[in-house]
Amino acid sequence: MHQLLEVENCTSESEFLLLGLSDDPEVQPILFGLFLSMYLVTVLGNLLIILAVSSDSHLHTPMYFFLSNLSLVDICFISNTVPKMLVNIQAEKKGISYIECLTQAYFLNTFAGMENFLLTIMAYDRFVAICHPLNYTVIMNSLLCVLLVLLSWLLMFWVSLMDILLVKRLTFSTSAEIPHFFCGMAQLFQVATSGTLFTNIVLYVGTTVLGVFPMTGILFSYFQIVSSLLKMSSSVGKYKAFSTCGSHLCVVALFYGTGLGVYLSSAVTISSQRTMIASVMYTVVTPMLNPFIYSLRNKDVKGALGRLFSRAASGP
Repeated sequence: MHQLLEVENCTSESEFLLLGLSDDPEVQPILFGLFLSMYLVTVLGNLLIILAVSSDSHLHTPMYFFLSNLSLVDICFISNTVPKMLVNIQAEKKGISYIECLTQAYFLNTFAGMENFLLTIMAYDRFVAICHPLNYTVIMNSLLCVLLVLLSWLLMFWVSLMDILLVKRLTFSTSAEIPHFFCGMAQLFQVATSGTLFTNIVLYVGTTVLGVFPMTGILFSYFQIVSSLLKMSSSVGKYKAFSTCGSHLCVVALFYGTGLGVYLSSAVTISSQRTMIASVMYTVVTPMLNPFIYSLRNKDVKGALGRLFSRAASGP
């Protein structure tokens, strides 16, 4: 019993070392400027989407309600990893406490899962709009929209909590080196000294289920959408209907493409540098590009942003 308490105390007081993207002192200022710029652009771009949707009555629809939630998740997603990285670069230190590391892994899991669920809900919204247009307002009512988002948050909070409780079963050596710029489940597995087999199996099964079901929902929705579009006789109607899906498809491709890149790079290569580059695409570049994709490809969002800037320029 005494030995067990010693192991737990050792683990709880451990400090991990985040090795970051590079050890070269000359590269650190470049990395700081680059990631600070990407962080500010991401936060500003997604905040503008949220402001445009909330301030413009034309965008008070289920589609844009989900988009504003996606922008909120993107802000949270990048804020969970990049600020800590910037602080470490500026302070010229690499340490992160055990509690901080678990907290970062918890929220990283939560926000990644939320992005997954929101993209699935948005695919379902487009499916109802195109395949059942007459019943759209009845099916996608305000109560259902709010419930879908709330249930997604609750589910991911509990799933991530279960994952962290499983990770706490692992033991770590003090000052373990994490060859990454953030703490995630995969990174914690790499530095664990014991207890990884059962936890690995449970977490990977859970991750697969949470990844496969949403992806299946997206594929099914777009299969139905394409089937409905093929039955349309008007080419103008086909283009108009499918154009509403263009931005969503780009974001889905970007999210799942980079996510798959992270998974494959960690599974088929031992190069931590390649895994980190794939992770940068997944956790930093994707949230940054999402608002640009929606604003550049969507006339309604561009119009709302234009009206928002006009009101801001004209003053009170």
